[in-house]
Amino acid sequence: MSGDEEHARRLDREDPLRSWRERFCIPPSPAHDDGRESIYLCGNSLGLQPKAVRTFLERELDDWARLGVEGHFHAEIPWYRYHEALREPAARLVGARPHEVVLMNSLTVNLHLLLISFYRPTPARPRILLDGPCFPSDVYAAKSQLRLHGRDPEADLAWVRPRPGEHTVRAEDIEEVLAREGSSIATVLLGGVNYLTGQRHDLRRLARAAHAAGCLFGVDLAHAAGNVPLALHDDEVDFAVWCSYKYLNSGAGAVAGAFVHERHLGRGGEEDYAAFRALPRCEGWWGNDPDTRFAMEEEFLPVRSADAWQLSNPPIYALAPAKVAYDMFDEVGMPALRRKSERLTAYLLERIDAIGSEAFEVVTPRDPAQRGCQLSILVHERPRELHAALAAAGVVCDFREPNVVRVAPTPFYNTFHDCWAFAEVLRQAAAAHGGA
Repeated sequence: MSGDEEHARRLDREDPLRSWRERFCIPPSPAHDDGRESIYLCGNSLGLQPKAVRTFLERELDDWARLGVEGHFHAEIPWYRYHEALREPAARLVGARPHEVVLMNSLTVNLHLLLISFYRPTPARPRILLDGPCFPSDVYAAKSQLRLHGRDPEADLAWVRPRPGEHTVRAEDIEEVLAREGSSIATVLLGGVNYLTGQRHDLRRLARAAHAAGCLFGVDLAHAAGNVPLALHDDEVDFAVWCSYKYLNSGAGAVAGAFVHERHLGRGGEEDYAAFRALPRCEGWWGNDPDTRFAMEEEFLPVRSADAWQLSNPPIYALAPAKVAYDMFDEVGMPALRRKSERLTAYLLERIDAIGSEAFEVVTPRDPAQRGCQLSILVHERPRELHAALAAAGVVCDFREPNVVRVAPTPFYNTFHDCWAFAEVLRQAAAAHGGA
């Protein structure tokens, strides 16, 4: 039967990606002292550590000890161009051209750096459009950018939110707002996959709507990169940012990524480059053309790539785990990961539905094309107690105020048995809370 434990184990035996779990450190269950593994469904918040990271970091430490400053040019991966070693894997992951991506900083830092360039308000177009519910850091960034330009966040921050009684934003509602109010909007900033509901946006469709209204189109890919296939270049996204510590398994506070479409990179003639140089941005010496970087000139000559937004030299011990993780994505490929993800998440949804409880509901879209691997469970009564009961049974997932439990079966290391076990724990917890 599809609901029994043996069926879940059979699905795992048939999984062509089953061996990848062995390459990750699976935390022991904090709720048990017998050494059993956690039911870890929190890759949407922090991905697990690839076992190869330790060896990779030790190599960089050994190169520092052995080479000193010469490691910039003579380490196995020379530190001077270390970020370039991640450029092509990152570009493949997000559907970009290599010169359109750079790994640097953290997500909100990168968002600010790109908004300086791609939020250029005029008296006629002063507004930024967000979709709700929106991750607070993006809201803070947007509001502070408005204030930096002398604008009023209360008046100039525009929103598209779910309709009354609904949990996710309809694409046609975003299009309608852009058609009606787009002439007053300078920049659109959406989440590729919504952090709270798990809804996935059709970026190509919405980029076209934004451009038709004369707006620049940016995306926060924190919950999309490494979770769903992306095609930023072909989708005509103007700019994007993402973190690397969730689905990209690069460690807490890992170096983030940024994308700038090549039409903004001054790669045409001299006139195009002059416009690129004039683009407002924060500037630092690592954004300078590497051919002239050590000439120590006072004039900034931005390199014609996303590297132009890079301020400082690459942080080697933060990039080393990312190098391991991005190479793993390169090795297995997003198409294979996406195929497993769709099956795994559909199985989890089926098992949750089979509980038949009125204590909660899944608010993530049912259509696989409109979601990644995250399922968001809206808990109607005593949500914190339900989450605590899950944790007490060895489940690692997270809780978002006021009443959402998020679970994410990630295809690299989660199994069908993880999903089966979670559903059994959820069934018992719901029954204990009077909701079954």
